[in-house]
Amino acid sequence: MLGLDNITFDPGIMGGQACIRGMRIPVSLVVKLIANGKIVEEILEEYPDLEAEDIRQSLLYAAWLTQERVYAFKIA
Repeated sequence: MLGLDNITFDPGIMGGQACIRGMRIPVSLVVKLIANGKIVEEILEEYPDLEAEDIRQSLLYAAWLTQERVYAFKIA
C-alpha cells in the first residue's frame, strides 16, 4: 500500500491497529510523539527497535488517512 511496507495490521497485535513492522508500537503513538514535539532522534532513543524509516512511514500513513474530501450540498 503506497510503499508503506513498514506499516502492518494484525488482529492479534494491538487489536489490529496500524503498527510498525508487526511490533506492539502503534503508528498512532509515533504520530502523537511527533505532534507533541519529540524529534526523531529522541523517539529513536526512547524506542530503540524503531528506525527513522518507521517514523517517516508513520507520518506518510497519517497524511494518507487525512486525505478526506468534504462535499457541500445546497438544498433548494
